Amino acid sequence: MPSAIAFAPSCTPTRSDAPLPVLGRDVQVPLGTGGEAPYAALDYAASAPALQRVWDDVAAYAPYYGSVHRGAGHLSQLSTELFEQSRQAVAEFLGCREGDQVVFTRATTDSLNLLAAALPQGTRVFVFETEHHASLLPWRTHDVTYLDAPRSPEQAVATLESALHGAPVGPKLVCVTGASNVTGEVWPVRELARAAHRHGARLVLDAAQLAPHRPVSLTELEADWVAFSGHKLYAPFGAGVLAGRADWLRAAEPYLAGGGASRRVTRGADGGVDVEWHTTAARHEAGSPNVIGAYAIASACRALTEAGFDRLVAREEELLARLRTGLADVPEVQILSLFGEDADRVGVVSFVVDGWNSSHFAAALSAEYGIGVRDGLFCAHPLLRALLGRQGDTPGECGAPEAAPGERSLNAIRVSFGAGTPDEHVDRFVAAVRELVRDGARLNYRTEDGRCVSEAPGHAGS
Repeated sequence: MPSAIAFAPSCTPTRSDAPLPVLGRDVQVPLGTGGEAPYAALDYAASAPALQRVWDDVAAYAPYYGSVHRGAGHLSQLSTELFEQSRQAVAEFLGCREGDQVVFTRATTDSLNLLAAALPQGTRVFVFETEHHASLLPWRTHDVTYLDAPRSPEQAVATLESALHGAPVGPKLVCVTGASNVTGEVWPVRELARAAHRHGARLVLDAAQLAPHRPVSLTELEADWVAFSGHKLYAPFGAGVLAGRADWLRAAEPYLAGGGASRRVTRGADGGVDVEWHTTAARHEAGSPNVIGAYAIASACRALTEAGFDRLVAREEELLARLRTGLADVPEVQILSLFGEDADRVGVVSFVVDGWNSSHFAAALSAEYGIGVRDGLFCAHPLLRALLGRQGDTPGECGAPEAAPGERSLNAIRVSFGAGTPDEHVDRFVAAVRELVRDGARLNYRTEDGRCVSEAPGHAGS
């Protein structure tokens, strides 16, 4: 980055047991049992805490904030340069090819809906039932083939090959996750992309859970597009990315109509308005862009690259092994998996506990131990039903989500972590699971607005 917009160095010291310091690592939360505890943020798969580096970079830029692409003043020019350099930083992080576009969006969901709106008429979409709703639902106005949950990476490739083999001629798109937001299992993206290309299809990668944990290169994975969210990648809420091939995006009507997307607007001979749209990424970025969001994502991309994914992956695998070994020592715990014990995984683990409703268990982890996890169906309802079948959790009197007719309550617990997770958080979580299973909850809980909450005075939700 040129010195003109290198606002301030990021020099926050790194903790010895967490490669990248994050905001909130010293926050104290009240316990329903009395006193306080340092908050153990173990819900990275939903929203990872912002890196201290990212926050520092954004704070340093804030006084220089200006209108992007629309002003002649110094701060506007500075902000425009920063915005476009952020685009280039993201392109480098994603291994974009010559001619690829990087479009800034609001999140993964927005990115995939944008692509869905840009598909050529008659496009047939292929998607596994294992997808997060963000990559499962946007295609419903198209001709969609839903594929059953595979039980191995090899079966995933074979299932896709079979489905594509019988597909009619015409544009085709495959949508696949990079790493499951439920099981953490890494999918065979390159093999699926090659299978897609053999049959004249393109592939979009939902990298929301993969990009924070592993290198993601469009070139190496041979994907056509990739989508991810800033708030999974240690940046604040409100920004995301769709990157990849430009032709379908350039040919489509703008995702939003307005300033910035239009190159030229004139009154037509019929009294209406004629518009010439941009052919660059700006075509789908109408309105004043979220320059701070884009800069925050770029800052996170740089931080992860500089920290080195080899180092980050090695430490995450150590924590993951410690977590899975600890849970394996509790017979009542059942870890959920599609691909089996030996599958490649990122730091995401979901499980159920015999005799517990998962909402009750998660509430107890929060109220009694200061540990934040996720419970429910994780916006991946078909996948959870495939993993849990109709067995589900033991129905409980607290927090059991409403079941469909004839179906018992299904929900699970998810623990997820990343580059900012201290060792102590994982150790405290494992110890808390053992203690809860052995001794039960110490507090009373009730259902409130569909959530299980502690009845202890002064505790959140009480």
